[in-house]
Amino acid sequence: MKTHGVSERRACRVLQLHRSVARYRSVARRDDGMLRNRLQTLAQKYPRYGYLLLHHLLRQEGLVWNRKRTYRIYTALGLQVRRRRSKKLTRPRVPMPVPSGPNQRWSMDFMSDQLSGGRRFRILNVVDDYSRECVGQIVDFSISGERLARFLDQIGQRRTLPKTVVCDNGSELTSKAMFFWSQRTGTKLHFIQPGKPTQNAFVESFNGSFRDGCLNQHWFGDLADARRIIDAWRQHYNEERPHSSLGYLPPAQYARQAA
Repeated sequence: MKTHGVSERRACRVLQLHRSVARYRSVARRDDGMLRNRLQTLAQKYPRYGYLLLHHLLRQEGLVWNRKRTYRIYTALGLQVRRRRSKKLTRPRVPMPVPSGPNQRWSMDFMSDQLSGGRRFRILNVVDDYSRECVGQIVDFSISGERLARFLDQIGQRRTLPKTVVCDNGSELTSKAMFFWSQRTGTKLHFIQPGKPTQNAFVESFNGSFRDGCLNQHWFGDLADARRIIDAWRQHYNEERPHSSLGYLPPAQYARQAA
């Protein structure tokens, strides 16, 4: 163009070059230093989170929008979570209906873990099936039916009790105290079939996240230490942790939008 004085169109046609290529100006890549540091910090704090959960945590902080950028940095830092794949039998799946709003149906289930000294303790998890929010947890060495009924009454003082609570056939849940609690409050106790944990799928899914993200990540010195750590994790799960089934919104935020 400079030597022969021809137009850009003619010069590109002679060279068989697209005009957009001729007009391209390189753009310096953005500095990812702050994003890399924050991603490493979050990955160390939540070692069982994959890149999608970490991406949505970064997105909540306004640090990134494109998940491809997050994935590029995530793989460059070698932060992949290794998952053990086990063989699974193929069975027909029957979808469990989801309630149409919060506080319509809850699920309850027990878990157990042990302190650093070897003494075992129990955790009761109560989950809202609509918002996947952990409504409450009891952490103690022993949890009776009377204690469970009192705990549910305490929850009922700050939020509406559901019409149905799904639970298994454990002795605490089938106790006389829970029977009278159900009659008094009008909340139906729906017992799943023995040996069918998939019928209580929502709390079972929560149990897996709770085990992987909290119980497996900590040593608990005593019961007070366990309660403190578990309570902090529940607050993070409800208010901050993106949930893939909720469009990567935290459960509490999803529940507030539905209210």
